[in-house]
Amino acid sequence: MLQVLPRDAAGAWEGCAGAGGRSESETDVVRSHDTSCDTTRKSATRFGHRWPLSCVRMFSAGAESLLHQAREIQDEELHRFCTRVTKLLQEPPGPATMDALQRLSLIVSATKYPRRLEKMCLDLLQTTLCLPTSPEQLQGLCAAILREMSPFDDLALSCDHTQNTRQLSLLASVLLAQGDRKGEIRCVSQRIFKILENRQPEGPSVRHLLPVLSKVIGLAPGTLMEGTGHFFPKGLLGSFPTATDSRVWWKEGYTVGEPCITSQVVPMVWGSVEPHFLLSKLATTWEPRGLTFHHCTPPLPTDQTNLLSKRLVDWLRYASIQQGLPYSGGFFSTPRTRQPGPITEVDGAVASDFFTVLSTGQHFTEDQWLNMQAFSMLRKWLLHSGPEDPGSPDADDKSELEGSTLSVLSATSTASRLLPPRERLREVAFEYCQRLLEQSNRRALRKGDSDLQKACLVEAVLVLDVLCRQDPSFLYRTLSCLKALHRRLGEDPGSERALVPLAQFFLNHGEAAAMDAEAIYQHLLSRLPSERFYSPTLAFEVIHFCTHNLTLFDPHFLNLLRLSFPSLFKFLAWNSPPLTAEFMVLLPALVDAGTAVEMLHALLDLPCLTAALDLQLRSTQTPSERPLWDVSLKIPSCLEAFRDPQLQGLFRHLLRTKASGSTERLMPLHQLLKPMASCARVTQCAEAVPILLQAFFSAVTQFADGALINQLALLLLDRSDSLYQVPQYEAHVHRMLSSQFLVLCKLKPSLVVELSRELLEFMGSVSSICSRASMFTCVVWAIGEYLSVTCDKRCTVEQINRFFEALEALLFEVTQSRPSADLPCCPPQVVTALMTTLTKLASRSQDLIPRVSLFLSKIRTLAQNPATNSEHSEEEAEAIRTRATELLALLKMPSVAQFVFTPTAGVCQPRYHRDTNTALPLALHTVSRLVEKEAGLLPG
Repeated sequence: MLQVLPRDAAGAWEGCAGAGGRSESETDVVRSHDTSCDTTRKSATRFGHRWPLSCVRMFSAGAESLLHQAREIQDEELHRFCTRVTKLLQEPPGPATMDALQRLSLIVSATKYPRRLEKMCLDLLQTTLCLPTSPEQLQGLCAAILREMSPFDDLALSCDHTQNTRQLSLLASVLLAQGDRKGEIRCVSQRIFKILENRQPEGPSVRHLLPVLSKVIGLAPGTLMEGTGHFFPKGLLGSFPTATDSRVWWKEGYTVGEPCITSQVVPMVWGSVEPHFLLSKLATTWEPRGLTFHHCTPPLPTDQTNLLSKRLVDWLRYASIQQGLPYSGGFFSTPRTRQPGPITEVDGAVASDFFTVLSTGQHFTEDQWLNMQAFSMLRKWLLHSGPEDPGSPDADDKSELEGSTLSVLSATSTASRLLPPRERLREVAFEYCQRLLEQSNRRALRKGDSDLQKACLVEAVLVLDVLCRQDPSFLYRTLSCLKALHRRLGEDPGSERALVPLAQFFLNHGEAAAMDAEAIYQHLLSRLPSERFYSPTLAFEVIHFCTHNLTLFDPHFLNLLRLSFPSLFKFLAWNSPPLTAEFMVLLPALVDAGTAVEMLHALLDLPCLTAALDLQLRSTQTPSERPLWDVSLKIPSCLEAFRDPQLQGLFRHLLRTKASGSTERLMPLHQLLKPMASCARVTQCAEAVPILLQAFFSAVTQFADGALINQLALLLLDRSDSLYQVPQYEAHVHRMLSSQFLVLCKLKPSLVVELSRELLEFMGSVSSICSRASMFTCVVWAIGEYLSVTCDKRCTVEQINRFFEALEALLFEVTQSRPSADLPCCPPQVVTALMTTLTKLASRSQDLIPRVSLFLSKIRTLAQNPATNSEHSEEEAEAIRTRATELLALLKMPSVAQFVFTPTAGVCQPRYHRDTNTALPLALHTVSRLVEKEAGLLPG
């Protein structure tokens, strides 16, 4: 099996195989070691989140075959291969060793469960990783394999004396994957700070350590807090899902929650967004498997946290504004090189201010790379460093330039430079974000830089939000530029992702700033979903914004949210599988007495809305754009219907952006869009509707009054025969509607009496019984259960007689008529429900007992004769016959029948079932004995 894995395919997994992948610091080296990369390559590495090209090739043709082969390797074969790897690791490294480690990395990362390797093999992998003379590629493969095997008990790695920063980053990735069982997180952080303290200008680059430090902040933020003793932030320190978990999970930090997304969820959540545009939200490509950090690590001393703040200020504010020297070496290198030119802006103009992540150039210096990585981890550090006590003395306060590797003097005022380190960092972060907002106004020459502008815009607003939370003095300096930003977002297509953090900013600070942000909320909740419903990134972010901030919404915003539910449902209709769970949380906040009826219509028409959105895309998207629909589905008739002026009113109602308070019957659209019912996206949406209906009724029954219950019950009856005909959709929805009809009847027992005319009309159509058998059965059962004086004093004998006659005629028709194309065989549960309800009504109007007894006798006789009951199976006929016999036995004693079928209100009390004088089992036992005695007296 191992021999079928070609070397080039196994090499595609080099250092990044499986869920472990390549560590942040490791990918730093691969993508940023050669500073001769162009602007596009720089954008792929500037945020500390590198995506190796091998990870892209991994999903090329044949990758599934290689994964399947690697998963099928048995333990015995793996043992033999480990023996070979062990021998190769004891020899000088060569191509055979590299090839074997690549194959081993593929094998251990291809399965969900951990593989078992020999102890000697693991020891040699650790030894090779720690050897300073080992090739970098070999060390990277060893680290990737050890991460996949973590956590394990035989780990003997230590980073206490490691000087090489790249090697330290690899060691740290393995140590952090252990789950902090032996204080690995603190060990790693202490070593990194030791190097930062002792680093000289000509010393090793710390570029490989910043992604590790960012990971430490995320895993155990208490490690980097100031003070003494143990610190436990709000929520969990970190709970890591398994490698197969595709959901977004949340971790509470010191002040606000921050999203942490596993590498498995990136393609689903962020859609077409390039991986390197995800900024610090996704500043990792490796995740520990199934680890949970339960304890706190003692915090670092104040001087170390101040040190990091000073370093971040240096890297963010004082990076060189001259381009770096090209990489020297290679066949075409020459000793004569031109002097480096100045850094430029994205529009080609020479940079007139300090370097940022949006500055461009052909080559970059070390401090410029550090600038990019520092911005990547800035928001995380600000969040977890927490607000500083303004009264605390800073005895060690000095300029952040002291001990810095840079000689450029600050251009800011002396007062600003004399601030405490964390306050100075906030000031520099504010200046940096202001500069990014200014740079994002420029017209980029390259598409990659344009996409990068949009990503930086999102991150800049998020950082400003954190700064204003920690220091309100930034608020009034931020408002003017963010107001201008919103005006620009309305004019610049493609920048919509910044609208979500912008809305979050004004939600957090709008009251303090005394600013009305309704225009932003309207744009976010109504216009954006209608225009960009096909973007999975925006869909997730907008819905998450709504669910995560429910407790912060004031009544005005909640009303705006409820009125915008038709627009939000477009996200749901187009992205139903990943968003169903989020809408289960959101629906209770969306529904109220004013929108309940319209929302129920919208939920039932959700698959039809999916088909209409598909047609909208087909009719508006230009041929040059990538199709977002199923190109294999050819539906010219549906497109013609979508453009038909006579149907525009129905389509406008279906695609409305706000709640209108009115409803439209969409039966014409159901017929016209029938060719699209088999579309995969429509089918997926239809599968989610029953679950959403359950959430809807769970919410609406909490506040529904009598009038609303009547409206909802009528709607259920009306819509049971007007659903979009997606395969299996009607059956699933009917089951849900029937169960919810019973819930409404239980909430309001007088419902049957008040809606008697509508219920009689509902039962008047025999042809629809089979198509909605579950709904019909529950309605018949509700009539027998709640049509009594006990449930409503307004119930009269005349009403009971009318229902009896209607049900009797219906039962006669379904039992006496032979099945045909117009009248198929009636399900046995409908027959037994009709028989039981007729008996209940007869027990309440005893003049009807002879009629129903005669009818039940005929039905029992028909069920016993196979020749006249060929439409039902033997089991079904037996069920009908048994039910008829039981009902006839009860009707022989009318008083007992009334006691059984119409119990008093005390039936819910325990005494009703315990008292031997009133217990229902005693009554049934007495009836049985009397019936048996009567039968025994009859002549044989």
